[in-house]
Amino acid sequence: MSFNAKETKDRLVQWIRDWFEINGKGCNAIVGISGGKDSSVVAALCVEALGKNRVIGVMMPQGVQSDIEYSQMLCNHLGIENYTVNIFDACRDIKHEIRDALSGKWSKQSATNLPARIRMATLYAFAQSMNGRVANTCNLSEDWVGYATRYGDSAGDFSPLSDLTVTEVKAIGRVLGLPTELIEKTPTDGLCGKTDEDNLGFTYEVLDEYIRTGECKDKVVRQIIDEMHEKNVFKLAPMPKFISGMWIEAGMELDD
Repeated sequence: MSFNAKETKDRLVQWIRDWFEINGKGCNAIVGISGGKDSSVVAALCVEALGKNRVIGVMMPQGVQSDIEYSQMLCNHLGIENYTVNIFDACRDIKHEIRDALSGKWSKQSATNLPARIRMATLYAFAQSMNGRVANTCNLSEDWVGYATRYGDSAGDFSPLSDLTVTEVKAIGRVLGLPTELIEKTPTDGLCGKTDEDNLGFTYEVLDEYIRTGECKDKVVRQIIDEMHEKNVFKLAPMPKFISGMWIEAGMELDD
């Protein structure tokens, strides 16, 4: 079954309107703007659903962000109110406090994930200060292999793209009339300096085909995808909790 980007876009717009009617009537959509396709598409969908006066973009560079002009391009293109909050000092200060408390211990994974969690805390501060609801901008491809930070970019109040692959998100971006530079911008996590595909070890095109058709010609890549999916599926599950009289087990160790 072929993907109908126009029909899906229209359904997404209506879904956002319906969600806000129930969960935030009159509230603003708060969107973290990275300059990539996901945040661009989410912001554009919210503008069509709610009007540009109810969409607020937040840019959150960590120090000097070499590609921040893409984020500003998106905000200018949509005509939305936007703010810039540099998270460099917050990341540095927390890192030093923890490292000092742990006598010098500070893991590479902590350094990678901390900015994403500070960014999400920043978005919620905006939401609580500006009558807002925070948009999650993750897509299905990223979620499938756990390419998101738990309680960082994986958090939010509503998630328009979580059932759409990267390929499908791009198609919707084109229907929305977004600049090609934003839709086709090489995706990076903005944290470790590498592209998403460098980190993953395979392309989104291969991943998307496997998700939608179950087909992957490269057996090694297929095994890698399956292992990543199994290892990270806990990120999408509700927090395990104890219920009186029975145990709900976590099932795996959390390391991200």
